[in-house]
Formats: sequence, C-alpha cells, structure tokens
Amino acid sequence: MTTPLIAGLSVAAAALAGRYGIQAWQAFKARPPTARMRKFYEGGFQPKMTRREAALILGVRESTPADKVREAHRKVMVANHPDAGGSHYLASKINEAKDIMLGKSKNSGSAF
Repeated sequence: MTTPLIAGLSVAAAALAGRYGIQAWQAFKARPPTARMRKFYEGGFQPKMTRREAALILGVRESTPADKVREAHRKVMVANHPDAGGSHYLASKINEAKDIMLGKSKNSGSAF
C-alpha cells in the first residue's frame, strides 16, 4: 500500500522540479544580454598618437609586455581587418598603435 503512495509522491515531485526548471530556464533566456567582451577604445584620434592612446586602442596597459601587445593587436585586427569588411583607416591606426607600444614608432605616423 505504501509503494504506490511513494511512487505517486515521486512523480509529483519530479513534475514540480521539471516545471520549476523550465520556468528558470525561460527566465534565464529572457534576461537582457550582457557584454562579455572588453570594450575597445571608442574615442577620436589625436593628431600624433601617444603611448596612452595606443594602449587604449589595443585594450592593454601602457606597461604591457611585447608578447601581450602582439596578442592584443591580433585580436583587434581580426575584428577590424579590411579584408573582413573593416576600415583601412582603422587598420592603419591599429598598426600605428602596435608600433608605438613596441617602440617601433616612425616619424610619419599613420598612412592617412
């Protein structure tokens, strides 16, 4: 006699847990999306790029080692490469920022 009672309670508990799980999943999917990536530099460009501006463009600190600068440059260039629909102007500024951060600054600056 107790076995059918226990089975019925188990089924009811599983149904309630399933209902709660579905409601929780729908609430999770309905929440507004949050930014998962770092934001890159959104400001305008200075006439002559400074080390601070170069670090902001690449999304690194001014004291970042060279290998991390190259890695950050690669990530930003993948997102803004002209062959993938990006801007030639932005690509030149990103390359200029990498050169400044690595100490390979040219006197001419950007190609534009």
